[in-house]
Amino acid sequence: MAGRLEPHLEALGRELRPPDPAVLSVLLALLAVAITLLIWRFVQGRRSSRKAVLLLGLCDAGKTLLFARLLTGKYRDTQTSITDSSAVYRVSNDKSANVTLIDLPGHESLRLQFLERFKAAARAIVFVVDSVAFQREVKDVAEFLYQVLVDSTVLKNAPALLIACNKQDVTMAKSAKLIQQQLEKELNTLRVTCSAAPTSLDGSATGGPTQLGKKGKDFDFSQLPMKVEFVECSARGSKGEEGDADFEGLEKWLAKIA
Repeated sequence: MAGRLEPHLEALGRELRPPDPAVLSVLLALLAVAITLLIWRFVQGRRSSRKAVLLLGLCDAGKTLLFARLLTGKYRDTQTSITDSSAVYRVSNDKSANVTLIDLPGHESLRLQFLERFKAAARAIVFVVDSVAFQREVKDVAEFLYQVLVDSTVLKNAPALLIACNKQDVTMAKSAKLIQQQLEKELNTLRVTCSAAPTSLDGSATGGPTQLGKKGKDFDFSQLPMKVEFVECSARGSKGEEGDADFEGLEKWLAKIA
């Protein structure tokens, strides 16, 4: 009886023998690559489904003129927007690459409701700042930017963010570096103030304030989940209405994220 079972026991022993370490390493490596590819395809699929670039900012920051200049290259007189405007923007050196530019109203009573409508579709955000009026408007600029940055959808999707420091054709315009420093300082102050508040800045209940940046450290933009860049530009241009806009940095950034 034992003799008849012995071949079967030997075969079972061979089946249960630990696999060759080299083979196991190869299999684990292949599994890791497969999982990485699946995650990459999932992330790329979500990103490709978001084609919008939102133009945000306070009233009179120059969003609508930037919008018009990017699409037509021409200067035009603008007025305060009360609704959104959208159009397809094609990258100049690659016509197959395009995004949908959406210019949102900057009025205090409208901007958050329009952000709510379009934020889920945002691949990127251009936050336009009036570099001339910045020193006077810094608190209002920082408050709106804070509302954007702590939004749960924006935090989850982490769209690329460009702070476009507009109106650089004016002598009194503040530099992008100074604007970044002042915004980081104001956002740090807002973070401390709002951390103790039971509601968000727009008055909605949050179930606990969202932490902006890293706890215990002074805020800077590198702490955010999305990549943040600053660029100086002028929708009007240094030569005025008859000349071209000065926003090469903005165009390069749009080409990069398209």
